[in-house]
Amino acid sequence: MKTEFTHNQIVELAYKWLLKRTGFAFKELRSLSNECPDVLGFRHEASILIECKISRNDFLCDKNKSFRKNPSIGMGNYRLYCCPDGLIKKEELPEKWGLIYVNQEGKCRLVHNCFNHRGGNMFLPKNQFEANLTEERKMLYTALRRMHIKGVLDLIYDKQYITF
Repeated sequence: MKTEFTHNQIVELAYKWLLKRTGFAFKELRSLSNECPDVLGFRHEASILIECKISRNDFLCDKNKSFRKNPSIGMGNYRLYCCPDGLIKKEELPEKWGLIYVNQEGKCRLVHNCFNHRGGNMFLPKNQFEANLTEERKMLYTALRRMHIKGVLDLIYDKQYITF
């Protein structure tokens, strides 16, 4: 039974959790952006940011980041923390943030729903942040540019991947 996780392991678990709920996601993607989210995923209507924490100190220091002090310059219409069970309490969350716990077996569980505080999977606009679209576009640009340089960008035109 696993008792401790590395930051990279928590990021990987959060990434897999988010991929099930979004069209695609990035994990720790270095880009032109000033912010490097642990995980950032996109749906057709919103972006979702997950910050992963493995220590209390890291969580407490997070509030000192410029994009936490001023949420309008941060990424993600919806924002969540992901941590081992019990590391962060729901009462400690910044306003409108969600919380995912990872148990000893590595299973993610949404314990505070930032999408809809009444429960369910519906994404309520009133719970959204105004995401910094410029920073999100920098990340998208970086990813697509890398695909272009590698010669695989044309794969996006493959009709088998068209979904509505």
